[in-house]
Parts: sequence; structure tokens; C-alpha cells
Amino acid sequence: MEILNGDLTLNVAVDGDADAPPVLLLHGITASVRTWEWMVPHLVDRYRVLRLDFRGHGRSGRAPGTYGWEGYVSDAAAACREVAGAPCAIIGHSLGGGTAAALAQLHPDLPRGVLLEDPPLSVTRDLDDNSLLDAFRLMRESIPRIQAEGVPADVVAQILAQAPSAAGPTFGEMLHPDALAAMAAGMLELDATVLDPVLEGTIRPLFDPSAPIPVPTLVITADPASPDAVTRPADVERLATASPHAKVRVMTGASHLVHDELANRQNFLDEVIGFLGQLE
Repeated sequence: MEILNGDLTLNVAVDGDADAPPVLLLHGITASVRTWEWMVPHLVDRYRVLRLDFRGHGRSGRAPGTYGWEGYVSDAAAACREVAGAPCAIIGHSLGGGTAAALAQLHPDLPRGVLLEDPPLSVTRDLDDNSLLDAFRLMRESIPRIQAEGVPADVVAQILAQAPSAAGPTFGEMLHPDALAAMAAGMLELDATVLDPVLEGTIRPLFDPSAPIPVPTLVITADPASPDAVTRPADVERLATASPHAKVRVMTGASHLVHDELANRQNFLDEVIGFLGQLE
């Protein structure tokens, strides 16, 4: 379905009984609602599952000017208010996790609890010395070209499958096939300028790591040794001080793409089911 956030049209995929407790799924940067498609069958019998395309992503509208945290938080708040109509459990990966954390601080009436998958929680530039920056530079250059050339999604997925991951193996060896298909679809639907503020280091922090997250919180982090891990040990230490109720699960051996990995998807799903159960 489509909703309006100001003048911007947002795409929200909706599955499940309208009277069931709502769960809002938020994707990472360059992704789309497709990244959570695999999870819907595991939740839909008990929950109303909402999947949002952030501005500039998927089938949502393109924002005028630059992209930043304020806009993404506004999009998530609009999905809560206009579609859920009730406080949501929110699950967010990367950009989606940082958005959920900031939303909880700024609009504590909207989330019932937040599960944050390897989110950026730092006040400094989150990706310094992170291999994701190199990946984003390559994507910023290549995505407009493959869009202009009309490269089919299955071909993009094949290219991604052969590309080396930050951990060393190819993405095809490390990720579920549906994850590669979702990544390819996200790239073909993306406004590549969403990457500019990240690459330029101009995106303004919105989450305050010195302030508490005032709702039940679970943070699932990549292995700190992974070159693309976004949540850092120092972030976890600050979180423990500001939000002592928050729980942290470190996925040993996992990259930033925890829920996409062959080795960790089931572990991630188990954490999701357990967390949602605690909110009931």
C-alpha cells in the first residue's frame, strides 16, 4: 500500500490480520522491503507484518535535496501512525536499526520495543575504517550505470554472487539466494544519491548514545572482528551505561549482513521470535 509522508509517497508492504499486533521491519541502506520477504511467513500467523521502503529506496518516492536521519525517522513514524495505528515492535537492520533507535528516543509512544541488527550507534562517523565504505563507493558509481543500461535483476544477482565479501568468501558462498535477489532488486530501484551523505561524512547524527532507549531493546551485532561490522564494542559499552535494560547478542563469525547469511539466519530468526514473544 502507499501512504503519504508530507508530499512524499511511501511504499509499505502489509501482511497478516489487521487486528494482530503490528511488527514494522526496516531495511538497511541500498536495500528494500525485499530483504525481509523471507521472514514474513515466520511472523504472519501471529503478527501484522509491515515492511517499509524508506525514501529513495524501493518503490517509495525520491526526496528533494539530501537524505538524512531526520527523513528516515519521519518515514518510520509515518508507517507507525498511518498503517499500524498502534505502537509497533520494530526490527531494523543497519540504517533501519539506527532509525528505530532514534525513533524510540524521539517518539517513545510509537515503538513497543526495538530489535536493532548491527546498527550505527556512534556519535562519530560510523564507517571510518569500515570496508562498507569501499562497497558504497563502488555502488555509487555502478548503480546509475546498471540502471541506465537496464541490466536484469537476475544478472545483477549473478554478479553479486561472484563478488568477494568483506569476510573473504564470495557473497554466493555466504548468503542465501533470496538475499542476493533482494540485494539486486534493491540496487535497481535505488536513488543512488542516498549514499552521498554517507560517503561525504555529512549525515547528521540523530540518535543520542548518551541518552537511554526508553523501550525494551535487543541489539544483535556482527562479529567485532568482521571488517564490515558497524556496531562497535565502544557503542555497546555506552549502550550498557545509558540503557542498562538493553540486551546485546554478538553473532560470532557474522558479517554486517547477519540475517542474510547461511550460517546465521536461523540464529537471527530465533532471537526475533524470542524478543517478540517477550513483548506480548
